[in-house]
Amino acid sequence: MPTDDREDDEPRRERRPRRDDGYEDEDDDRPRRRRRREDDEDGDATGGLIPYKNGMALAGYYCGVVGLLPVLGLVLGILAVVFGIFGLKHKSRHPAHGGTAHAIVGIVLGAFGALYNWLVAILILIGSLK
Repeated sequence: MPTDDREDDEPRRERRPRRDDGYEDEDDDRPRRRRRREDDEDGDATGGLIPYKNGMALAGYYCGVVGLLPVLGLVLGILAVVFGIFGLKHKSRHPAHGGTAHAIVGIVLGAFGALYNWLVAILILIGSLK
């Protein structure tokens, strides 16, 4: 009489030996997946690269990158600076949320994009007045 719940006609699966069973394979050079630690917060699938909890930093970053395009930088550059500053403030209040690098990149790219686009707009305006 079987002691487990499987049917008699089901084949029995062999159990793979574990590392602590004395099993050693010198030729097994496969990379190992990192085990999930219990202290991982909410199972962040991005590995912490995208600060999805700090939306202001992300908004500043994306506005800064898109603000490098001609004409769009007139408005998006200023928004990138504002969102980046708010993202840094959010990071100082909630250190676990991250986003410092995204906020700083948003501020820098936003300032550069806004200054460049405004300078080009002024030069075009002066050139058309002559």
